[in-house]
Amino acid sequence: MHPLVVIIDSVFNSYREEQQVLSAMDARVDISNPQTEQDLVRRVKQADAVLVNLHAVTKDIIGQMQSCKVISRYGIGVDNVDIKAATAKKIWVAHVPDYCMEETADHAIALLLNCARSIAFKDKLVRQGMWKLEDRFPLPRISTCTLGIIGYGRIGRTVHRKMRGFGLSRILVCDPYVSSKEISKFKGIKVELDELLCEADFISLHLPLNHETFHLLGKKEIQKMKHNAMVINTSRGAVIDEKALIAALKSRRIMSAGLDVFEQEPLPLSSPLRKLDNLVLTDHTSYYSTQSQHELKLSAARNVLEVFKHGRPIHAVNQF
Repeated sequence: MHPLVVIIDSVFNSYREEQQVLSAMDARVDISNPQTEQDLVRRVKQADAVLVNLHAVTKDIIGQMQSCKVISRYGIGVDNVDIKAATAKKIWVAHVPDYCMEETADHAIALLLNCARSIAFKDKLVRQGMWKLEDRFPLPRISTCTLGIIGYGRIGRTVHRKMRGFGLSRILVCDPYVSSKEISKFKGIKVELDELLCEADFISLHLPLNHETFHLLGKKEIQKMKHNAMVINTSRGAVIDEKALIAALKSRRIMSAGLDVFEQEPLPLSSPLRKLDNLVLTDHTSYYSTQSQHELKLSAARNVLEVFKHGRPIHAVNQF
């Protein structure tokens, strides 16, 4: 019998990589883009495996799955999958933890440099005929600044490695799950969140979204930042309280921000973020390069293959 692998939220132009990997288990591959929860349930009900990108795979949906062995997510974060519900049904949840480290780190640094040098706003003004804008933009010398990294997983460490070349004054790291010894190997300084917020000129977030990190940076935390602070987020939009950030940017309580992720995506046309001139926006694509997308598709499919070949995925999120 041929296992049924359902790919939900069809977002890629081709699924050649997945079909290549899954051919080793002679799987039937159903590529879909369900528009309603009922349609999603209908498609995954008989699935032996599910590959998911952005769709929410809730407790109710998992409860309808009759033969699923693994839910493999295209990406690092799994906040859109109810892991507890999957574990209760002995369904593996898998992800791709080594995905897009270089790309996301590069994107975070690009946003940081854009803020630090006011590139995007200057570009806009120069196109309008303005010139010699230095008095309008009092900018720091980067080598005199302190970088704060919140979250020291693979991407946070890659940012640290690359930013060391800028000769920063200090690199502070906040991550309760990583030791001072580990951070100091790379000449970083482990600190608590409050100290990082008070001391850092640049603050770059590299966190999963969960109950501990939801709105980690809210009004109270933003009030602790320097007035020249610049906030960079390439992780998940909801780790920052967006309303509090908007208020701080509007009032110039902090200098600027660079965001690739948002609490609501796509970013609504009515969002106040679109009107702020001390903010750089990108479209939640910090993960992307042609190489990273190819590797992601192969790895997500290999998680499925390994469950059917050896009983567990390469990168399991849960245990049972």
